[in-house]
Amino acid sequence: MASSKEYMEFVMEQLSDLDDVSYHAMMGEYVIYSRDKIVAGVYDDRFLVKLTKSAVSILPKAPMEIPYPGGHPMLMVEDIENRDLLRDLFNAIYADLPTAKSKKKH
Repeated sequence: MASSKEYMEFVMEQLSDLDDVSYHAMMGEYVIYSRDKIVAGVYDDRFLVKLTKSAVSILPKAPMEIPYPGGHPMLMVEDIENRDLLRDLFNAIYADLPTAKSKKKH
């Protein structure tokens, strides 16, 4: 089941207080970026964030979900209307993730 554009727009509205958050549609689902890093996504109309140490400390009771068959577990954000929580969560996950490696041109 693909995610609805309406749900993705709702998620982006909830994230509108954050700087430089964008998304990319991919095979009926959506990948969410904070600055230059993938931090979350919308899969089957579920808002899921990367499973990092900080994410678990902020959402200790969040259910772990598989975004798609073969995907790595992610945390489901249930309190999506709490913008302060989302800001803290995205900033913490961003800090946990490694810096993107630059691609060499051949």
